[in-house]
Amino acid sequence: MSKIKSIQDWTYNNGLDFTYLSDPKTIQYLTGFYSDPVERVLALIVFPEKDPFMFAPALEVEAIKDTGFPYDVYGYLDHENPWQKIAAHVQQRVATPKSAGIEKESLTVARLENLHRELQDVTFETDVTDYLNTMRLIKTPDEIEKLKEAGKEADFAFEKGFAALKAGKSEKSVVAELEYALKQKGVMEMSFDTLVQAGAHAAEPHGATSDNLVKENEMVLFDLGTVHDGYISDATRTVAVGEISDKQKEIYDVCLEAQLAAMDFVKPGVTAEEVDKVARDIIEKAGYGKYFIHRLGHGMGMSEHEFPSIMEGNKMVLKPGMCFSIEPGIYVPGFAGVRIEDCVYVTEDGCEPFTHTPKEIKYL
Repeated sequence: MSKIKSIQDWTYNNGLDFTYLSDPKTIQYLTGFYSDPVERVLALIVFPEKDPFMFAPALEVEAIKDTGFPYDVYGYLDHENPWQKIAAHVQQRVATPKSAGIEKESLTVARLENLHRELQDVTFETDVTDYLNTMRLIKTPDEIEKLKEAGKEADFAFEKGFAALKAGKSEKSVVAELEYALKQKGVMEMSFDTLVQAGAHAAEPHGATSDNLVKENEMVLFDLGTVHDGYISDATRTVAVGEISDKQKEIYDVCLEAQLAAMDFVKPGVTAEEVDKVARDIIEKAGYGKYFIHRLGHGMGMSEHEFPSIMEGNKMVLKPGMCFSIEPGIYVPGFAGVRIEDCVYVTEDGCEPFTHTPKEIKYL
């Protein structure tokens, strides 16, 4: 539980009586236990010099203990007030707490008010988020191995998705077939809703898979990922059904050139914004700059969007073990959309992708 020890040290160094951790992914990262409690309360409370404890719905207590969590686990029943119980357990360790750390990005206003109602003398102002982001930034060799396995699953998903893709089929039916193939293989969880977008629909970067029918002579975008032992994959490929026009092919070629150039540029010592600029300059020079409307990439690991952002203005220097996506896109409304994405990890002299599905234009 060395990760928890790091939070204990942070709590001590910030002069806090305890730190209240509420993001399920944070709890998973620190303890190995994951559950989305939905409307119920799940928390890990860490003290500078006393043992931490987990607080959870009663129906989760045994599952937490089964993970080997070595400290106290307290549960509550649905009819009980969880905030009163949390306050009582905190005060067993610190009689008169005055200050606490929180995750500001995950703790709702309503829940913060509930905490403050039961612990009225405590100030909940110090945010642990930046420290957690720094902890999760550099992946261990074990974490990278899990990410590699998730990448292999994504490659399998592309293979099955491409095999299912035919003119006249709906985007949803293609997703159903590729996800069924994954489940037959024992891969039960996607890291986000699988995205298949055909033709002009692909020009909506955050559009959803729909009943739209695939047509001949258009490009189709696949964006997908799986979860392997708590770690995710995230990759995008764009393929052609039938023949495509010179303009469509030009868009594809420019996007691929930008993606490959950015990957080739990544190495320790360069900055996140420099990587973004490499891809963006290529797209802008080709005349498509106004159609590249998002950052080049995002951090990834246990979550599909983690720290840091690979974008203009981020001067963070890349180091070995950082993991993030490289995903330039060109989206021409009413015409076509292309995105090509791999998540990579920084090595001592470059980077390596987690996914290996070929990126030359594929005609189906």
